[in-house]
Amino acid sequence: MTQDHRRLPGFPVALAASVLLAAHLANAVSGFAADDLRPTLRVGVAETDITPPVGFPMAGYYHERLAEGSVDPLKAKAIVIRDGETAAALVVCDLIGIATDLSREVRQRAAEKTGIPAANIVISATHSHTAPDYMKELWLLLGDAPQEKLRADYIRKLIDGPVAAIVQASAGARPSELLSGAVKQTTPVAFNRRFVMRDGSVRTWQNHRNPEVVRAAGPIDPEIGLLVVRDAEGQTTRGVLSNFALHLDTVGGMRWSADYPFFIEQTLRKAIGPEVISLFGTGCCGDINHSDPSRPERNKVDFIGRSLGATIRDGLQQLQPVASPRLTVSSATVQLPLQEARREEVERAVQILSLARQGQKVDFFDHVTAYKKLILDQLRHREPYVTTSDHITWGLSRSLAGTGETLPVDVTAITIGRDVAIVCLPGEVFVELGLAIKQASPFRTTLVIELSNAVETIYIPHRAAYVGGSYEVTNSALMPGGGELLVEAALSLLRDAATGPPQP
Repeated sequence: MTQDHRRLPGFPVALAASVLLAAHLANAVSGFAADDLRPTLRVGVAETDITPPVGFPMAGYYHERLAEGSVDPLKAKAIVIRDGETAAALVVCDLIGIATDLSREVRQRAAEKTGIPAANIVISATHSHTAPDYMKELWLLLGDAPQEKLRADYIRKLIDGPVAAIVQASAGARPSELLSGAVKQTTPVAFNRRFVMRDGSVRTWQNHRNPEVVRAAGPIDPEIGLLVVRDAEGQTTRGVLSNFALHLDTVGGMRWSADYPFFIEQTLRKAIGPEVISLFGTGCCGDINHSDPSRPERNKVDFIGRSLGATIRDGLQQLQPVASPRLTVSSATVQLPLQEARREEVERAVQILSLARQGQKVDFFDHVTAYKKLILDQLRHREPYVTTSDHITWGLSRSLAGTGETLPVDVTAITIGRDVAIVCLPGEVFVELGLAIKQASPFRTTLVIELSNAVETIYIPHRAAYVGGSYEVTNSALMPGGGELLVEAALSLLRDAATGPPQP
């Protein structure tokens, strides 16, 4: 694991003493409050539209489905924080995942336009299942391969949208006050979707009517982490970053939708004002969904979003100002061990996917495994056993092709003073791993955002989950222990940030 830390050095002691003395004299003469002399960050927020056209493929499942329209727009929403020469950018996109190819394109272009180092830029996905299946089309565009004009034009828009959001947020950064904290979601909208069975196995998507169910296999995380951006002058709220662990697969259908974060946005705009930007960072929810195992009906998307939005709205008054807001950005590259993809497994995978395309019935877990083995074939091997692009649409990667036995992924920690940490992880991470980071974090408020900068891991279970098995383990590209490596890297970054130079 390699680490790259970027921090703004503290004031020299003599200079700090001079500043404090001048402040006391000024207060004595003019009556200004000491709080008026707190260092202020410059923060900007912005959003752009990334909605695909009708007829572009939709994500989320193992067959092609073409969009027939829109329910609500898909967006890229950015927050840029500047503290002297140090800067960080987070852009959250209404996408099912962030291909490493997309991450690298966006970060490089945004860095060139804003001066923010690419390592200090994070692009995350909300995981909406009513978002585009763009990865093969991106792979084709980056390789200058032939493709439909409609699809190529959208991929250009998809790259330009997050870049433009970062550029606009950077240009609009101005002195701001940050408030942070966490509120508890008491209305049940999130449920652990893995269950321990009487035979000791674990199964996904069960309910209590099944007499073989013993209990949920894990917890949920009921906490909504919050970071609010207000103007230093006038107290106008410009942005709300929220973080909650719940899978975004609550809409269904054949039309574009940002899923329940859209209703969070609508609730906050009604309460705060129509210009406020609501950024939603998905928490660690690889084993969490919206299906209540105690009843047959599921909560609807509007109910979920409005309930979360109301909890956030009502909790804004509980937030505390971020004191001495010194910004740090640090990152670590973690090498995650990949599962194998032997020739016989890859050839069997091609057979299964061919049967599925012909409309023949194949076992669901065999289908999932086949898709994963083809992804692994092009990740692990410089010369894949088969032409992967002939068989799959998501999971293709130019930047990671032939990477070998391990997958290099970034873990990023953005910290503000002693109060706030934003930890960004790749893949679909189990809730237990996110909770472990929160519980060991030395910061008052810690937001853990998954699906950041890379999705090629697919699911990231904790080590014990591999023993129980079922869907998420079947659909993980990693060997056991990868999740724990991410936790270790995140906590190391947070510890270093917390014990950095003294506050000015």
